[in-house]
Amino acid sequence: MDEDEAAAEATSRASAAHGLARARRIGGPLASSAGSPPAGRTEHEGPRESHSGRAEDSRAREPASSQGAATTSRAGRNLPVAIAVGLGLGGIVVLSLFLYRPSFAFIVGAASAYATFELTRAMASSGGRPALPPLLVGGTATLFAAWERGPQGLVAGVLLTGCGVLIWRLADGAQGYLRDAGASLFVLCYVPTLAGFAVLSAHADDGAARILAFVATVVCSDTGGYASGVLFGKHPLAPIVSKAKTWEGFAGSALLCSVAGVLLLTLTFHRDWWKGLLFGLAIVVTATLGDLGESLVKRDLGVKDMGHLLPGHGGLMDRLDSLLPCAAVAYLLLSGFAPVG
Repeated sequence: MDEDEAAAEATSRASAAHGLARARRIGGPLASSAGSPPAGRTEHEGPRESHSGRAEDSRAREPASSQGAATTSRAGRNLPVAIAVGLGLGGIVVLSLFLYRPSFAFIVGAASAYATFELTRAMASSGGRPALPPLLVGGTATLFAAWERGPQGLVAGVLLTGCGVLIWRLADGAQGYLRDAGASLFVLCYVPTLAGFAVLSAHADDGAARILAFVATVVCSDTGGYASGVLFGKHPLAPIVSKAKTWEGFAGSALLCSVAGVLLLTLTFHRDWWKGLLFGLAIVVTATLGDLGESLVKRDLGVKDMGHLLPGHGGLMDRLDSLLPCAAVAYLLLSGFAPVG
């Protein structure tokens, strides 16, 4: 008989607790009048019940909130917007190459200047002070020299700009000089120097074909890695640097880049298929390392994206992370595989 009474009392307490939680969720009169927990419950248990109610409310609202994120991919990007922005940027590059090729150098110069600004701003947020004015002026002059004087102009521009940023920083004294000078030289080598190789490629007689070949192969690397990573990605490629990169994604990038390299070098430049295969594999390795390198920089600086200029992508620097190092590799390989003249 005592057990029946205990069971009835427990049932009564559970019913009262359920009624209190329900009233709190819907904001009923009981929620406003309940000043103390029901009999048999402690002060610690009350918030736990309230937390459960909020969780249930969150689940109830989930379908409505998921409608707004319906276009967000598994990789965390708004895929339609990202594709539209990518196609728009690609269209601008193609038009500049075929309508008036020197305009491509102006586009590269503008992109390099803005990417330099994004990178120096991110560094400044973590305490660094890169020499932005000489980087902007010298970087733009370096690209102009590369277009007008070729590789010699690129080398001269980089050396003069490097000396310029070292002298500029002297005005701020000795405190943090090595840190700021090193950051400035890093930006110089990372952005305008690598962008200069794209200008060198575009200046060749078949410059439009060279630029489109390297850009198309990099796009194949991104596309193959994204598709394979989303569909099959399980094993992280470099978890310390980026948890999003997987070996499955890298395999998809390598496959698509290999096919693209063979087709582009055999059909466009009329070279042996194995040269196209080496070109594709070199691009996929360089693009992956470039992506991981920028991820490492962002982790060190404590930022998620370098900026917010491009919807669905982040900052401009977040789109150039693979293109910049690949520009140098593509220029060197195509100069050897398909020399001009």
